[in-house]
Amino acid sequence: MEPRIGIYRRLIGYLRPYWQFVAIAYAAMLSSTLISLFIPQIIKRSIDNGLEEGRAQPLFLAALLILLIALVRAGVSFSQRYFGEWLTHRVAYDLRNDFYLSVEHLPFAFHDKAQTGDLMSRATSDITETERFAGIGLLDLVSTLLLLFGVIVAMFVEDPILTMMVLVPLAVLVALAIYFGTTIRPMFKRIQEQMGALSATMQESMTGIGVVKAFAREDYELQKFDVDNDEWFERRYAAIRLWGNFWPTFTLVLAVAVVLLLWFGGNQVIAGSITVGTLFAMISYVLMLNAPVSRLGFLVNLAATAGAAATRVFEIVDTPSDVPESPDAIDLENVAGEVVFEDVTFSYHTSGAVIQNVDFMAKPGEIVALIGPTGSGKSTVTNLIPRFYDASAGRVLIDGTDVRDVTLGSLRSSIAAVLQAPFLFNDTIADNIAYGKPEASREEIIAAAKIAAAHDFIQSFPEGYDTMVGERGVTLSGGQKQRIAIARAVICDPRILILDDSTSSVDTETEHIIQEALAKIMNDRTTFVIAQRLLTLKKADQILVLDKGKVVERGRHEQLLEENGLYRQIYDLQLRDQEEFVEAQRSMAVAGNGKTSQ
Repeated sequence: MEPRIGIYRRLIGYLRPYWQFVAIAYAAMLSSTLISLFIPQIIKRSIDNGLEEGRAQPLFLAALLILLIALVRAGVSFSQRYFGEWLTHRVAYDLRNDFYLSVEHLPFAFHDKAQTGDLMSRATSDITETERFAGIGLLDLVSTLLLLFGVIVAMFVEDPILTMMVLVPLAVLVALAIYFGTTIRPMFKRIQEQMGALSATMQESMTGIGVVKAFAREDYELQKFDVDNDEWFERRYAAIRLWGNFWPTFTLVLAVAVVLLLWFGGNQVIAGSITVGTLFAMISYVLMLNAPVSRLGFLVNLAATAGAAATRVFEIVDTPSDVPESPDAIDLENVAGEVVFEDVTFSYHTSGAVIQNVDFMAKPGEIVALIGPTGSGKSTVTNLIPRFYDASAGRVLIDGTDVRDVTLGSLRSSIAAVLQAPFLFNDTIADNIAYGKPEASREEIIAAAKIAAAHDFIQSFPEGYDTMVGERGVTLSGGQKQRIAIARAVICDPRILILDDSTSSVDTETEHIIQEALAKIMNDRTTFVIAQRLLTLKKADQILVLDKGKVVERGRHEQLLEENGLYRQIYDLQLRDQEEFVEAQRSMAVAGNGKTSQ
């Protein structure tokens, strides 16, 4: 973890590109602080030269001067506030961009473990806490410290002895502020962490609201939420209690300073050592610190919260990618589509090997089907091709080039995938299909939809291709979402196509239509299919049978049936019924045609 000072230095570094605005804001702040220090001197002279001597002119001139100073101070205060707020929100803009960019480029392995709610909390709550300090908060903190230093210097100029007496409570004040900041910072880090956990609980419950209602588990989810919410409140309350104890202490210390001035300074006025104006100026300087020093506690609090929040944000920004791009990576061009696995093994960081010593070659234009029990490693094999993960050992080659030696952009632009759980964005059907090719024309979108057997049902909607699908495609059926996802892959015209159980949510008739359509574009593409449908397996040029992460059988459908191994077992248990069903349909169709002819 980055040292505390390093976090603040890094955060302040976001101001560097806008140094002109920083200069204006801090120049305005410095001017405002210096002007404030002159006001007690003006009042002092008006008292000594006007009231004590019974002359009205010095009082009138002092009033005019104070009015003029107020006007000038209003102008510089506006500049301070305006540019301070601009910097605040600009830092938030840049930090949020960096955070989102990091999240988007982190590999699947990170997102497998990360909680969406926690990431959302970091992107919203944590960055909000950070932005308040980086701009206007830091400006106010520097202003307060400069004013404190300026007041002490001005008081020394007035009367060093009285100032020495007042320095004791002022030193106590600064020490209390520093102690407060160091104590509350870890407390706020725990608060922000708990807010992330609370957001994760809310996000999970809302995402799975259908399951919650189906099993009448609303009370259970509410109880889970209450536990996390109560923990957040307890952590927040502990910080409030600490803040509540320190706030009146700051005011009390300032009151002690005023008492000392009145007691000792009053005696000096009576003795004639100092003037009434000097005593009034000294008290004015101390009272001038009342609001800023009271705010000092708030600003230290704000700095502590920002430091804790920035730490959580930078944890994501600094997370290294598990699939780094080589500095001398080359673009993958003119892809033919040959895919070779050379003795490939893959394991997650916290578990054993998911696949072991996988070897095979897929020639350009071949259809390779992967089949095996759940957890046998089928999806892992296909995930290694576009480098969603990197092989732990061995090599994955495309056209003879290791995928780790090419740029991710060129690699993935040559591959299109339809994942096992299709995801659609809350946008129109047309925009979802064209997601991988935003410049696609409406004709191209329609052509892709027809290939995926989606055109007819899309046209049945009142708004057709301009129909909004809702969050995660909630307005569509599982089969409809699958076909739009297939169209989204088809429109990219990939050289390598990955269908990860992509027909699992469609009926046999629709699958047959999709497969016939896909056959037209598979001729010159290498296609990997994870499927449990016999129709797919029969058309495959090569079937890889996986079990416990190893390829235990390979060949075509008829060949594997004759081997009487695992594939034959899967066929007898799962696939034979599909074949009998197809044969029954065929017989019924023949019988129907016979009756018609009679």
